[in-house]
Amino acid sequence: MVRSGRSGVVVVGRGPVVAALAAGDASVVRVLDDVPEDPVEAFVGVEAVVLVAHGGDLSALAPLAGVPVRERRAVAVARVRRALDGARAAGVPHVVVVSSATVHGAWADRPPVRDDEPVTAPDESQDGLVGDLQAVEVELARGRRRTPLLTVLRPAALVGPGIDTMITRHFEAPRLLTVRGAAREWQFLHVDDLVSAVRLVIDQQLGGTFTLGADDVLSPERVEQVAGMRRIELAAVTAFGTAERLHRVGALPAPSSELAFVVYPWTVTSHGLHEAGWQPRWSGEECLQVLLDGVRGRLGVGGRRLGTRDVAALGAAGAAVALIGTAAVWRQARARRRG
Repeated sequence: MVRSGRSGVVVVGRGPVVAALAAGDASVVRVLDDVPEDPVEAFVGVEAVVLVAHGGDLSALAPLAGVPVRERRAVAVARVRRALDGARAAGVPHVVVVSSATVHGAWADRPPVRDDEPVTAPDESQDGLVGDLQAVEVELARGRRRTPLLTVLRPAALVGPGIDTMITRHFEAPRLLTVRGAAREWQFLHVDDLVSAVRLVIDQQLGGTFTLGADDVLSPERVEQVAGMRRIELAAVTAFGTAERLHRVGALPAPSSELAFVVYPWTVTSHGLHEAGWQPRWSGEECLQVLLDGVRGRLGVGGRRLGTRDVAALGAAGAAVALIGTAAVWRQARARRRG
């Protein structure tokens, strides 16, 4: 839909999510790595600006590993502010932001995330990617009043070509790490279905916040069966305590709190988008197969993947799963030999 003589979409960001948007939506006329200091010229004449806050590429975060959390988040917030202010100055009628459902948190027995559920406030003591996205969401809430139409999309765990996240890294480990007493259901979203959701909210001029994921939620037993992987079960205090110690000594670049997203549920409802007519083409099981195909041949423990030069790119959850899970397997194997 073209509004007020405007046409085309500008996409801002880097990573496989941006690549999918550029390839999957013919209306994309321009892709920018970042918001220019003076974005008006880049934004003028288009029907929407799509800002990708969660690009789906953990390795791209490696250069930021040593940047203080306050400085890193200030840069992310300033980027959002420039995008909103630039769109308003250029007369762009619609801004769409791709965030993540992780901003709502994960815990044992967590109910599915609703579209209107409040975002968990960022904590400067928690210096991971999720906290960065939460800081971005705070700025979006502030900027909503000065933006004609603002839409925030919060997808479930993404899969697809090139997608590299704490969730995909989880499946590179030799075992699926689980926490005793917590049933971790799994929900995925193919990046192609995210692209179709972006197009739908632009075409229908939908503002507000929307969660989105595949319609089927997979049980932990089904995930283990499809993945052909066995689980390693630990007490929560052991898993999170070990991750925190690894973080303190620099083996993990992000806090132990991010381990929650691979051991606790954070499924979503997709209610608002379903009402608007959006339907994902990829099932949860098909998404899982895409994820498994993408990580085949990779091992998140030993060798170069966990080498000192590469650990910064692993992300807290992926590295913790590999290190904690493998250590537990070794301990159990030694106990059996001694027994």
